[in-house]
Amino acid sequence: MSYILGTNLVSNEQVEIALTRIFGIGPKKAIQVCDQSGLNDNIKVDKLTKYQIDRIIKVISQNYLVDSELARVIQRDIKQLMSIGCYRGFRHNAGLPLRGQRTHTNAKTCRKFRNVSINQRS
Repeated sequence: MSYILGTNLVSNEQVEIALTRIFGIGPKKAIQVCDQSGLNDNIKVDKLTKYQIDRIIKVISQNYLVDSELARVIQRDIKQLMSIGCYRGFRHNAGLPLRGQRTHTNAKTCRKFRNVSINQRS
């Protein structure tokens, strides 16, 4: 296993697929990282040299927000929505869907979690 940016990557996977295990890197970004690093599409993680791993880390850290940095930015944005009192902030605070989904018959999971969290506060 290789350890890249706080994430263990499976040795027998292709690099493009393994990079998607890093929070904030999906399939498209993984392909872009491989292209910018100059890696072959079909190379496996265990075949990477130290130089190639360093190059991947450099490309990701310079161009993308990943892992804890991305999570911090997302949490900051959610807190800002709540503090300015907009509709999305209220929905975040209530633990309900934000993007117009129906809640009368759907969204049981988020309503269930909302009730549990309210009961725990009491």
